[in-house]
Amino acid sequence: MHEQITNMDPAPTTSGIFYIGRKKLMERIAIQGIAGCFHETAARTWFAERQIEIVACRSFDELFARMADDPALLGIAAIENTIAGSLLPNHELLRRSRAQIIGEQKLRISHVVAALPGQRLEDIREVRSHPIALMQCGDFLKQHPALTIVEHDDTAGSARDIAEQGLARTAAICGADAAIRYGLEILARGVETNKHNFTRFLLLADRSRAAEFPRRGAGGKASLLFSLPHTQGSLSKVLTVLSFYDINLTKIQSLPIIGREWEYLFYVDVSFDDEARYRQAIDAARPLTSDFRILGEYAECPDPAL
Repeated sequence: MHEQITNMDPAPTTSGIFYIGRKKLMERIAIQGIAGCFHETAARTWFAERQIEIVACRSFDELFARMADDPALLGIAAIENTIAGSLLPNHELLRRSRAQIIGEQKLRISHVVAALPGQRLEDIREVRSHPIALMQCGDFLKQHPALTIVEHDDTAGSARDIAEQGLARTAAICGADAAIRYGLEILARGVETNKHNFTRFLLLADRSRAAEFPRRGAGGKASLLFSLPHTQGSLSKVLTVLSFYDINLTKIQSLPIIGREWEYLFYVDVSFDDEARYRQAIDAARPLTSDFRILGEYAECPDPAL
């Protein structure tokens, strides 16, 4: 929702956030990818009622580096996919950063075939996309064996290149938002093989800004990080504590600690309905662990409909 304001000039701060009086007008969000990519779609979905400015980054390393250089900058990063699993490098980037999780967004990943306006699917001779997107659309490509497949480093980038270079008889497999943004015509929708392909994204803010995005409601979700000694039953003791306090474990991911043989870091997501019991569970579990951190406490995003 955008408000129309007249007779007042917005004053930019040094961080690039615009204010009129004390009212913030625009939030800057760093994404991995270019305009029209799924990261931008996820960001605009989460900030559906606010105006945002997208800051495109070539990699997740660049995204976290830019957030470190500019604490006012927010970020969004994919953390897991229902087909590909966890993005382990992003867990490590999050651990090493000052970022706090302020929310999550789940997005169904649906691909379209898009080309320059006026073309038909039977006119297409070449299709371009990211290797993972091409793999996810394997059944569609098998049904069109005459198509030459060209790998691209970005789904939205393949759509942009077709538009900018005026490539006739060439199509992109990309998201619908990318096709629309770059003025392409959608020739086929839902060409992904598995319709249950979802990606979970984390909304991130520097610790200095995390309090600006309070979790609303009695229940919620939390992402925890801790290490455990290489002793018998160390993990089961923590899980028993969570179970005792009726804390629902929604994800657990382990990574080895470099230089500490047979010791692991655990990234754990939990959901809860009772704030007091969640706090009690944290207080009870913390002494059983080392390097305990709460990476974020936020509202749980419902699963999107098919």
